[in-house]
Amino acid sequence: MNAPRKPAIWADAMQLATEIEVAVRGFPRYHKYTLGTDLRRQAATICRRVAQAARFPEQRVETLKGLVMAVEDLKISIQLAKEVKAFANFAQFQRVVELAVLVGKQSGGWWKQARSAAPREAANAAGRGV
Repeated sequence: MNAPRKPAIWADAMQLATEIEVAVRGFPRYHKYTLGTDLRRQAATICRRVAQAARFPEQRVETLKGLVMAVEDLKISIQLAKEVKAFANFAQFQRVVELAVLVGKQSGGWWKQARSAAPREAANAAGRGV
């Protein structure tokens, strides 16, 4: 049995989590254990939700809704980290925020696609007597 193929967003979500890990390592101590911990957790949540959405199609729409919201929360935290000057430099912030925006676009598109596919799948299941 073949393992389910990981969606394209998986690589970008993992890259985002990796970039956040690198950035947080360089945060000043005060931010490393507060805002940095939040950023790490949020990035891990995004990766988990991508994996769940790929693995469990029957829950995909709801999982993707949570993913979209998690990405939005992360973008707010990234902006806060920029405002308190936690990032080592602007380039580091820019790499992280660009990846967050990319993952946001991908998750939003996937969610939109899943929502439009859900009624068709339900009608097909009803037609099969499931």
